[in-house]
Amino acid sequence: MPSNKRIWAAKVGYIIISILIGVLGIVLIAVPNFSVSLLCRLGGGILILFGIVKIIGYCSNDLYRLAFQYDLAIGILLIALGAILILRTRIMTSLICVLLGIYTLADALLKIQISVDSKAFGIRQWWLILAVAIITGVVGFLLVFRPSENARIVMILLGLALLMEGALNFITVLTSVKVNHHQPPIVTGSEHEEIK
Repeated sequence: MPSNKRIWAAKVGYIIISILIGVLGIVLIAVPNFSVSLLCRLGGGILILFGIVKIIGYCSNDLYRLAFQYDLAIGILLIALGAILILRTRIMTSLICVLLGIYTLADALLKIQISVDSKAFGIRQWWLILAVAIITGVVGFLLVFRPSENARIVMILLGLALLMEGALNFITVLTSVKVNHHQPPIVTGSEHEEIK
């Protein structure tokens, strides 16, 4: 697949998955008694898809190379977490908040780094990535430490974390992924071998 097509596939995939994550967050906020086992299965499926999109993003060569720089490792981690959520639903129902809280916090920290790099690249919206990353990180931190044992409050907090995570990824990909339509295709090692 040519580089520009991979960038577009990753960018569109990020946008779609970010919207799905945000919608799932809104559902959890609106319906805090949502089935935890169904949440594990839905969340696991979304994590697997997002992991695949992140790996595609990592393999692309967008102009700035900011949003996808950590996505190989994060993509593999998301696929593994998604599979665990689906295959071990019964065990994961008690751990889902902590795991997603740790992931949200870690992703927010990586996005803070991306915002700093975006500023150095001259991207004007770097501050927006930074602001949303800080808020997302705080929500992820709260989710890990569960300020309440009330199941409804925890589900609302989980919904808020998912909503913020979706918004953070959406903003990051829109502001820091650039497809250069005039850039000649970058030939990778495997593509170079095919040309010979």
